[in-house]
Amino acid sequence: MAKDFPFPVVNDPNDLGTLQMWDRDVYADLLACREGRMSGAAFDAKYRYTAAIMALDMTGFTRSSMRQGDLASLLRIVDVHRVCLPVFREFRTAQVRAFADDLSATFDDPGRALACAFELHRRVGAYNALLPPGGNPAQVCIGLGYGGVYRLGPDRAMGKEMNQASKLGEDIAQGGETLVTEGFRAAVATVPGCRFTPRTHEEAKFPYFQAFCDE
Repeated sequence: MAKDFPFPVVNDPNDLGTLQMWDRDVYADLLACREGRMSGAAFDAKYRYTAAIMALDMTGFTRSSMRQGDLASLLRIVDVHRVCLPVFREFRTAQVRAFADDLSATFDDPGRALACAFELHRRVGAYNALLPPGGNPAQVCIGLGYGGVYRLGPDRAMGKEMNQASKLGEDIAQGGETLVTEGFRAAVATVPGCRFTPRTHEEAKFPYFQAFCDE
């Protein structure tokens, strides 16, 4: 920031930490990078790692809220959480976090992330099939990325692959779809029984693919 900026700024890591995006130590290191006291290489060595990223969104909550009320929407979220959490545990997810009607997860292995995505779709579909007529079913939309990210923030993954996976899962994928970034597709290109079809969308300024897995 320019030294002649005429307005107050916060430079206390403890104060910045009250925003609850990063903790005090992360803010301190970022300020050190900003001020030239810490190199980018040193910051990367401390925080950067390689992970598979999943961004999962749930469909139809705005319509559900308008038609059946807020409580019905919350119950749909709970139902999806009840179905999905055992799947994440079975596939040894490194971390999973819920926010509103989204779930984000990280995996050490992209192949396991892909298998988890297909199983999530299968379990949610099986649950919906048991609902009575008018039972307010939900589907999930999934975006997957793989590559270098920063182990920062509540999702423990910040960077291009997280941004792209989130765009795919939250904004572009339809219910039941799994969309993947170019980096993710390259990492799982040899997984048997899986194929990837290029897709385009006006909101995506990057290559991405829809994933299919033969039963």
